[in-house]
Amino acid sequence: MLGCEVSPPLRSPDRAGPAPPVPARPLDPSGRPEPAGAKSRYLREHERIHIADRLREKASIRVIAAELGRSASTVSREITRNRTDGTRGQWHYRPHAAQARADARRPRPKAGKIGTHPDLREVIQSWLELEWSPEQIARSLRVRFPDRPEMQVSHETIYQALYVQGRGELRRELTRALRTGRTARKPHRRPDQRQPRFVAPMVMISDRPAEAEDRAVPGHWEGDLIIGKDQQSQIGTLVERATRYVLLVHLPHDRTAETARDALAATMATLPTELKRSLTWDQGSEMSLHHQFSIAADLPVYFCDPHSPWQRGSNENTNGLLRQYFPKGTDLSVHSRDHLAAVAARLNGRPRKTLGWETPAERLTKLLAAAS
Repeated sequence: MLGCEVSPPLRSPDRAGPAPPVPARPLDPSGRPEPAGAKSRYLREHERIHIADRLREKASIRVIAAELGRSASTVSREITRNRTDGTRGQWHYRPHAAQARADARRPRPKAGKIGTHPDLREVIQSWLELEWSPEQIARSLRVRFPDRPEMQVSHETIYQALYVQGRGELRRELTRALRTGRTARKPHRRPDQRQPRFVAPMVMISDRPAEAEDRAVPGHWEGDLIIGKDQQSQIGTLVERATRYVLLVHLPHDRTAETARDALAATMATLPTELKRSLTWDQGSEMSLHHQFSIAADLPVYFCDPHSPWQRGSNENTNGLLRQYFPKGTDLSVHSRDHLAAVAARLNGRPRKTLGWETPAERLTKLLAAAS
């Protein structure tokens, strides 16, 4: 790198000559010593010396990063943050000064911005008392004080000042003015830390038989609910994967687990045995009694992964077709059982491109004839 000078000359620890002393157990930001031999997330002094030495030898940032086992962006930020401009466009990277500045920045705990700016704290508390949300407050601070960065904070900073014990930056009683009214923050779990939703263990779609995936054998179903106006009405939908044959389940009153269990079991009871191989459902609460349904219908239930509607692609597509007959925002409880059967017959008699322009009813008849 042209124009880069380091004064006084230093030697890297991996070069000939005496190496500078390396702290055996550096401190982390909390003041606790790191385990011996552990790789720190922070650059250490001997690494900064190595950077300075290699810069003097005109090594590239990527080469230096590879030698240290660090990201190139980490090394680049370190150099940019701690270089000192000299004359004629030259600059110097001074590792010991960089280490001193890093040590000064790291002690914890640090005083929060809200706690160290009384004017900012007063404004935030006054708006919380008006039942403004932290996000509304954060946005309004930017509009009200565009040229005063000390009067601007993020909504997350406000939440931290309210919920984190020991900070005392905002009065804890102000949490009652939030929409949730919680006095403690609700933790957000990662997908691999979610608690089981149902009492009976779920069998996931990854354990579903391979024959269901290739659609070669009839009898594997996908199910869901379509919901009506104000979330107050519903219709159950069942689609056979191999033939796209549709069954509609009458649920005029509610979608409790007991109601869904009984209605689905009654619908499946109308099918021959060769058409009852599996049912795939999402993790909706209406299927919380899936174990009882499996026993009653003699049909195993498999569950999709969270937020993965494509794992029931045939059912999702069919629900879209059904909206022609049951538009969104309408009361679905007004449709009788006979009307649902008529709509299902209409769809089952419609030629489908994915079936080579056969109808679902025709394809189902062929597969059943071949199976017998």
